Amino acid sequence: MSSRDRKKASVYRKLQRLRSVVNSTAVNKTSIIVDASRYIEELKEKMEVLNQETGTSGLCFLFGFQQNCPGLLVSILETFEELGLDVLDARVSCQENFQLEAIGGENQSNAEGIDAQMVKQAVMQAISKWSENI
Repeated sequence: MSSRDRKKASVYRKLQRLRSVVNSTAVNKTSIIVDASRYIEELKEKMEVLNQETGTSGLCFLFGFQQNCPGLLVSILETFEELGLDVLDARVSCQENFQLEAIGGENQSNAEGIDAQMVKQAVMQAISKWSENI
């Protein structure tokens, strides 16, 4: 297989993955990309609505792993609780691989500011502790 064919196959696979993520029924490359951009805009609009509903800017977290990880969700949620974060909305998938998309806001009792980097570090520590225990 030539380099050109490999590149073409790689682009095709990536487009098919993108197509499945955005639930597109389009067949050609341009339509898939247009559907993806619409999907991104819809997500941005949903974030705006959620931010307005909660009255805060909140934090959005997205975690994904290539394998199924029993018990990892509990570890991550415990970490959020320790940081004083309330999970306002979450979407979790644990079938073939682990994915967590969560929107969080600070507890009223939590006086210190929490930024995304702090949350990322705490979650990475929780993941490493979890992986040591399996």
